[in-house]
Amino acid sequence: MPVPHLPSLLLLLLKTAPAAAVHHGKGGHMPRWLIHLGMPGLFVVSLLDAAIIPLPLPGSTDVLLLLLCAQHGSHPALLAAIAIVASVIGGYTTWAAGHKGGESMLAHFAPKRMVEPVTRWMKGHGFATIAVSGVLPPPVPLMPLLLGAGALGASRRHFLLAFSLARAARYGLIAWVGATYGRRVLRTWNQYLAEWSEPILWTFFGLLVAAICFGFWQYRRQKRSWEAEQGRRMPAAAKA
Repeated sequence: MPVPHLPSLLLLLLKTAPAAAVHHGKGGHMPRWLIHLGMPGLFVVSLLDAAIIPLPLPGSTDVLLLLLCAQHGSHPALLAAIAIVASVIGGYTTWAAGHKGGESMLAHFAPKRMVEPVTRWMKGHGFATIAVSGVLPPPVPLMPLLLGAGALGASRRHFLLAFSLARAARYGLIAWVGATYGRRVLRTWNQYLAEWSEPILWTFFGLLVAAICFGFWQYRRQKRSWEAEQGRRMPAAAKA
């Protein structure tokens, strides 16, 4: 699926984030540090959260979106839109990988306990399974369901429609909750935990970066293993 003007979008987000940090960074350590991560960070985390690269830090996008929307002067609708678009792009890459690799990729990349249920759900209720997968919260794993959608024949149009609607519902609700109720939490945070803001946020960002690096490493390892397995199968199939 082509993504028109994606570099321009990323450049715009990178330009606006520092300005937002200066404008909204007053009134506590937590808002200032969160805004530094800001829109570009939300885009990257949301994209990876739905991509085939496993991100072993469930709920990262939800937490980041909730906290960003809780900032005074934030733009919840824009933040939700960024999370939705990035998640659909990431989910599409997972669908495309499954569509190209087929059921062998699903069997190799997905946890063994999930292969049979995913196959049964997708063959019986494909559209509904994709939609539900986009709404269910952690710790329900998203990647096997999206990979199965591609591997088991869900069309691109149906996948994009179901997943986009589900992500819009989920992230729209989270943005609303953050904008409506999150500021009370931040006021309490700044009142009682301001001195711990930096250690807590550095820990969160450190875990996030470590999770992304681990996800890339695990994906590369699984991909090499799957390619080697496919290479062994080809001569065997030729002999047969």
